[in-house]
Parts: sequence; C-alpha cells; structure tokens
Amino acid sequence: MRIANVRGRLAILREDLAVDVETASSGRFESDPDAIYREWDKFLSWAEGAAPDGGSPVAPGDFGAPLLCPAQVFGIGLNYRDHAAESGVAVPEQPAVFTKFPTCLTGPTAAVALPSATVDWEVELVAVIGRRAEHVPEEKAWSHVAALTAGQDISERAVQLAGPVPQFSMGKSFPGFGPIGPWLVTPDELADPDDLELGCSVDGRVLQRARTKDMIFSVPALVARLSAVLPLLPGDLIFTGTPPGVGMARTPKEFLRPGTTLDSYVEGIGELHNPIVAPDGR
Repeated sequence: MRIANVRGRLAILREDLAVDVETASSGRFESDPDAIYREWDKFLSWAEGAAPDGGSPVAPGDFGAPLLCPAQVFGIGLNYRDHAAESGVAVPEQPAVFTKFPTCLTGPTAAVALPSATVDWEVELVAVIGRRAEHVPEEKAWSHVAALTAGQDISERAVQLAGPVPQFSMGKSFPGFGPIGPWLVTPDELADPDDLELGCSVDGRVLQRARTKDMIFSVPALVARLSAVLPLLPGDLIFTGTPPGVGMARTPKEFLRPGTTLDSYVEGIGELHNPIVAPDGR
C-alpha cells in the first residue's frame, strides 16, 4: 500500500489515483496525514479490506511530506562501511545516533534554500514506526515498522562539525533539510525491504548509488538498538544513514549550489526532486 499527503490530506494511492481517506471512511479517520499512526492497526485493517477503489488524479506537485510532525526523528551516522571509510573514521560498533528536528521536514518537490556555501547531500532510506516499540528483539522489529520512504539528510557541514563538540543535530535541521516522500510504502509491497537500491544526483550527475543490504545496521537492527534505550512512538522517523559519495569527502570538496536540482530515489518507493535555491528563494 502507498500512503500519501495529497494537498495536505491523507490519501491512499491506487495506481495514479488518490483515495481521500477521510471522505472514503466517512470520517472514521482524519484527513491529517500525521494522525493515522495513533490508530495504525485499525487504519491498516480498514485500508486493506474496505477502502474503495478509484480516486482522483494527482500530479507530482500535489504531494507534500507524508509526515510533518513526528514526535521523534532519529538520524544514523556512518551506517555504510564505505561512507565511514571516506569520512576517515572506524566502522562503528553501535549505531551513531543524532536527531533531526521535525521542523526540517519538507516535501518531495519542495525547494531547499541554502543558508551557506557548505551544504551537502545525503540520500537515505527512511523508516516510519507504526507500533510503539520498547525492547523489541531484532527478529520482531519489522512488525513495528509501518512503512518506508525516501529521504535526504541535507547537512550544513560547517555547523555540523564546529567544535569543541560536533553539532550534528543543528547542522542537519535547517528548514527544508529533511525532504521525504514522495509517499510511504508498506514493507509488504517490497520484494525484499532489506535490499533496496538508493541514490541521488544533481542535474543528472550521479553522486551516490548503493544498496541498503550494505548497511552496517539494518532497519530491524536499528529498531532493536534504539528501542532498547527509549520507546519508539507511532509516527517516529528513522533516517537510516547515507552511503558513500557525499560532497564533503570528495577532493576537492563539493557542495550544493543554487540553480540546481537534487534528485533522489529509493527502489520500489519513489523519487524526490528538490530545487536548490539561494537564501532569498532564487
């Protein structure tokens, strides 16, 4: 099943048509795309058994961020061995966790304004929690994941790496620094949710390409490790880490520039197309 935010309203996608959930359910479920996770199991049962076919046509510009107000947004650093190597650090023995503040989230075609000349790209698979998870064993972790989506963990490197202690959460939380979408895909729709190709490019030049099977900590491992420390709540997001190819690790270093478009994808899910603009929006 594909679930989307269509013009600010929760929708189920059927091919190229959108079924408005509040209308189709006669008000049983709200139109707010964030509200559904409070009753995920009831929604899933209805959507799989009673949601009508058909719907209204949609265009790429109709889609907003599939979630905007999660309680918690986790970021995972250095989750691919080759990315750890290009960053000059050892492969982590446990997940390197930071947060992206929810106000950074934006939609799949939204413009991203650059606050500086040192803003980097990081394509990622993003997992959405559907059921509260506390001390969940890895073998049961997928049952707590509602859906997957594509994301960009855009990063202002000067702020992120400013000492004496690095400020990952601040450097990764400027407005627009968390494009996600274009919709959510439930894991059962994917042949192997543990092995998906992902990548990104700028104006057609490929910058990153990898497979999620190469993550050091898989989605189930991350759910298990995080839920061993704190509860994961319905609607929480986990940005699962970026593969090699970031601009900071290149020689010479490369960063995003106004007037370009950052294109990102995850196999079986969809694509993001985010124009990169100057601080004044041009």
